[in-house]
Amino acid sequence: MGDIWWKADPHDLHRVVDRVSSVYIERSHLDRDENAVVIVNKKQTVRLPAAMIAVVLLGPGTRVTHGAIRLLADSGTAVCWVGEQGVRMYAAGLGPARGAGLLHRQAWLVTRPKERLSVARAMYGMRFPGEDVSTATMQQLRGREGTRIRRLYREHARRTGVPWDGRVYKAGDAFAAGDDLNRMLSAANAALYGICHAVIVGIGASPGLGFVHTGSAISFVLDIADLYKADYTIPLAFDLAAKGLREERDARLGLRDSIAETKLLGRIVTDIKALLAADGADIDAPAVGELWDERVGAVPSGINWADGSGAFPGEGDAPPDVAPRAADMGDEHIAVIGPEFVEPADPPEPPR
Repeated sequence: MGDIWWKADPHDLHRVVDRVSSVYIERSHLDRDENAVVIVNKKQTVRLPAAMIAVVLLGPGTRVTHGAIRLLADSGTAVCWVGEQGVRMYAAGLGPARGAGLLHRQAWLVTRPKERLSVARAMYGMRFPGEDVSTATMQQLRGREGTRIRRLYREHARRTGVPWDGRVYKAGDAFAAGDDLNRMLSAANAALYGICHAVIVGIGASPGLGFVHTGSAISFVLDIADLYKADYTIPLAFDLAAKGLREERDARLGLRDSIAETKLLGRIVTDIKALLAADGADIDAPAVGELWDERVGAVPSGINWADGSGAFPGEGDAPPDVAPRAADMGDEHIAVIGPEFVEPADPPEPPR
């Protein structure tokens, strides 16, 4: 009888493309029962086969055992500790069974000026539907984007009646500069960065390898978040300001509800795949880990190469197709949310 799947080699695991994209968990307890993760709360108990989950997002009120984390890691499942509906990103981990194909693809694109420009144009093209950006320079694209954003600010100011005097913010502190509207914009954008960060880490890409932004550990997060500000954070900030709401929590909760309602998580996954995957490519997890070779690209690992030949089997022929392939996520997103915590009632006073 073969070993149970969670002790098997990585190539025995389910293809990541066949998995559920994400499972978001809130106000629940995660434990392990044989080869499944068990999610328990006062409302329900849900059993999930770990090998079928691409990323687990642990939200507020979640407790998790060492056994559950070990099982998820052995299955190649990413785990992210996040805020409500993923609007903050606190920490993340990837198990050793996860492939690096998408990261390789991202690094290859970002280190070649022609390919990097192509991805950057595609990002701007998503903001200018129906317009041809195939020959635009980065300077031209930045100018067009600036004009678009200024127009959006003016339109939402007219729509809501909220005065707009220009964008003012201080990086890292949403409430350090500007009027209430500016502070709400900064708070909403920070929340948007959280969910984009969680998705990027969850699918195995690098948050630091940006195409438009550069120099920051979250450059790619900023790239991806910019695709959605016009639909989410800008109108939200004006709407909140029109209602007289000015707390950071108001922006975070407003964005959380909008994200859940419109299923933004799945849209982010789809957009990243479209930007990074080669045309027509079937991005998938690698069959096994490999070793880099300067002539043929990669050779199998787990083999003793000390036979004295120093040659790759079949050398002289066309190199085998062993290029790493990217981790993917499916189209299904599941949320398991326990009931609201209820404060215990005051005990009755003892009889006198």
